[in-house]
Amino acid sequence: MKTVKLRGVEVGAGMPKVIVPIVAATRAGILEKAREFKDHALDVVEWRVDFYEDVFETGQVLSTLEQLRAVLGDTPILFTFRTRKEGGEKDISTEDYIALNSAVAQSGNADAIDVEIFSGDQVVRKCIDAIHAAGAVVVGSNHDFGKTPDKADLLYRLRKMQDMDADIPKIAVMPQGPADVVTLLDATQEMYTKYADRPIITMSMSNGVISRLCGECFGSSMTFGAVGQVSAPGQIPVEQLNTALKILHDALAPGK
Repeated sequence: MKTVKLRGVEVGAGMPKVIVPIVAATRAGILEKAREFKDHALDVVEWRVDFYEDVFETGQVLSTLEQLRAVLGDTPILFTFRTRKEGGEKDISTEDYIALNSAVAQSGNADAIDVEIFSGDQVVRKCIDAIHAAGAVVVGSNHDFGKTPDKADLLYRLRKMQDMDADIPKIAVMPQGPADVVTLLDATQEMYTKYADRPIITMSMSNGVISRLCGECFGSSMTFGAVGQVSAPGQIPVEQLNTALKILHDALAPGK
């Protein structure tokens, strides 16, 4: 299985890498949160641009992204417009979604860009092609805030992301009980061992918090933690997350 490099971070090798989101609405708030991150151990920063008040002004987005890059230095940035249909803050037209992601990729200031895989194959291919042409990584995503699909459906969705040439397939689902969390982990393990040729990210939200901790056991390469405000239910403080990941890593690979 190949790994994916985001600046100095190798996704798919070693411990799951920790992503922390920024969900502030203003440029000042975004940059303030980024400065706060300097006191915390994390691997990647996700800018949830759908929270940004000027998100539909591409020039403002690119300017803020440039300043965010200056504050974060070599910390990789994942740029994400989460649409309302997948749990985000705002709606966006197909044309604007493609244009925004393409412009951000061409800026060179985002290392990875989230693309919602079930937005229509034509839209997705245009986004992915533009992002790859600009040299950025694609995180292909799907979110279900209402339920956990069955194992076969989860595998179909993850394999679809891989077939669409997303560099890192990602799925997040909502459990109705412990059995749903087991289903998610079982699908993760099967995808990782039988089908994946690249890193994957999976998580069970809310009460499925165990899935955010045990990725190294089942094959999920990244996880989301929080510094202050969360972007999805079940995210835990980054310090606690790092402690749990290290405990599992040391138990799985003693002496390394």
